[in-house]
Amino acid sequence: MDSSDLHGYARVLNSLNTLNSVPQGKQLHLLFLKRGVLFSTLTIANRLLQMYARCGIMDDARNLFDEMPHRNCFTWNTLLEGYAKSGRKNDSLDLFYSMPHKNEFSWNVILSGLARAGELDVAQQLFVEMPNKNTVAWNTVIHGYARHGKSRMALVLFKDFLRWETVESGGILRWDPFVLATVVGACSDFGTLDLGKQIHARMIIDDVKSDSVLGSSLVNMYGKCGDLDSAGHLLNAMEVPDDYSLSSLISGYANCCRMDDARRIFERKSNPCVVLWNTMISGYVANSDAEEALIFFRSMHKQGVVGDYSTFSSTLSACSSIGIVKNCIQVHAQANKSGIIYDLVVASALIDAYAKCGSHIDACNFFSELKIYDTILLNSMITIYCSCGRIVEAKRIFDNMKLKSLISWNSMMVGLSQNGYAVEVLQLFCTMNNDNNLSMDKYSLASAITACAGIASLELGEQIFARATVIGVDSDQVIATSLIDFYCKCGLVRNGQKLFDQMTKFDEVVWNSMLVGYATNGFGIEALALFREMRRVNVTPNEVTFTAVLSACDHCGLVEEGKKWFYVMKNEYCINPGIEHYSCMIDLFARAGCLKEAIDLIDEIPFQSDATMWSAVLRGCIENGEKSLSLKVAKRIIELDPRNSGALVQLSGVMASTGDWKESALVRQFMRETRIRKNPGRSWCNI
Repeated sequence: MDSSDLHGYARVLNSLNTLNSVPQGKQLHLLFLKRGVLFSTLTIANRLLQMYARCGIMDDARNLFDEMPHRNCFTWNTLLEGYAKSGRKNDSLDLFYSMPHKNEFSWNVILSGLARAGELDVAQQLFVEMPNKNTVAWNTVIHGYARHGKSRMALVLFKDFLRWETVESGGILRWDPFVLATVVGACSDFGTLDLGKQIHARMIIDDVKSDSVLGSSLVNMYGKCGDLDSAGHLLNAMEVPDDYSLSSLISGYANCCRMDDARRIFERKSNPCVVLWNTMISGYVANSDAEEALIFFRSMHKQGVVGDYSTFSSTLSACSSIGIVKNCIQVHAQANKSGIIYDLVVASALIDAYAKCGSHIDACNFFSELKIYDTILLNSMITIYCSCGRIVEAKRIFDNMKLKSLISWNSMMVGLSQNGYAVEVLQLFCTMNNDNNLSMDKYSLASAITACAGIASLELGEQIFARATVIGVDSDQVIATSLIDFYCKCGLVRNGQKLFDQMTKFDEVVWNSMLVGYATNGFGIEALALFREMRRVNVTPNEVTFTAVLSACDHCGLVEEGKKWFYVMKNEYCINPGIEHYSCMIDLFARAGCLKEAIDLIDEIPFQSDATMWSAVLRGCIENGEKSLSLKVAKRIIELDPRNSGALVQLSGVMASTGDWKESALVRQFMRETRIRKNPGRSWCNI
């Protein structure tokens, strides 16, 4: 084989750089063996080795390397570089330590591979051992720390680099733009604006030529650190600002709630790329302007810009904030057309949006279409299934999860607790407690305490609280709030009050817990006094607060007080009354004999009244001797719920009390024929 053929084959080998090229490379390998030139011509063997390494076929590369009778520095470095780029850290280190001679390229390659793999301690150790450091090696290690979130260490190394550079260059710094871009990026991540300004000032003094990468890094640094004026000046100084710089400044303005300025920067670009659209959409979402985010998304779609996973996840977040399911359906359709709907990030955002818009059915239906899941998505589905009472599906997901995070356990426990499965919650809690690989947190313990409250198990609840004390979360507000609820449901209101008085109250949740405890145990006066104190210290009440307050008024028969707070809730706090608020007021009126007001309030309800509300009126009619009205109300209850045993029994009693024994007997006969049985009373005790 003459030299011209060898040069031709060498050029062919140089052009092979993908997996699809490997069969052709192996044919040349066989040809070289047959012609006897593979091991007699080192250049050919090196080119073939380089081809295998470049294509990522490292086992074949190693076999060839081991068969080569002659090797030079290029041979060793080629295999080393292949291992480094393939992420084979151990093979890289073994080869590096066995190399007879190492040059600068060898050190740079091993450092680059380790830094890329996140093995920063090993890289740092080798860097210290490196006999003759160079700018590439310094930048590799600095960039490795910055890339893996260790910005502080990157900046420490940069200072060491400056001292080394000063010595190497005889006192004159030779600023490397790539090193500077890396360090400026580290300043951005670490939030050290002052150091970033010092570096920038030194660049100006030393007349460092800034390329597009360094310029973009400076804009990003000033934008992230909140110095938007400096970022704007740098951007204006650029002849043609790149998309990265524009995106950085837009993001900076968005972080400072200056969306008008962000929009001004966005509009400087005649044909903005998807990154700029994404930055604007996510900026509006972060600034609670979901409507504008959707407007931008629609404009982007009209201009023919195809969205990516970031576009759709931000837009679906806007849909979640608005709460209108129609928006979710529209974005769902567009994501489907774009072929990105089954991306895990987008799929998770869509399911979350459907759930937050109250369309659990759509969330569940879409989930059934997915083939790939992650733990975060499955945790969300456990919560969603539990929210709509589909405990069987939630448990199936939980039981089939190969990797359960602490959030998985907590989601399942909370879901079971919310649906009244207190015993199952405690069974899960015991399983967690017996697993040494699982560490509980405040939410695990709070769920277990809530379950104990559901079955009034005082002894077990206090044992779990003791566990919270051992872990060190006994004073946490989540635990304390659950414990107040627990004591009140066990009838130990004074214990709950003592705990409430001792704790720091950050928001309305703990106040609500104590208010509900007072109200449900008949401490109406105390509940109202606590509510006045809550208002005095400027804690804003919510729907739960007013449910407790109205319930307290109901228990104490405080009609005027109840009417007052019902009016304040609607007009002062702009809270639309829910079914619980109406039920409390109707029961309050009925107990006090204000039957006309109770019926008038039922007629005012903007949604369908239920049999429970009319049952409260019926009790009031019977207690106040309104027999004729009792008959009308009882018949109304039966119209709403024909199998309501309580209403039928009370109707029979009313007829008997008026001497209408025949009609009373007919009602009883109807109950027997339709097999409607009176619900028996139940009680709970620990044995």
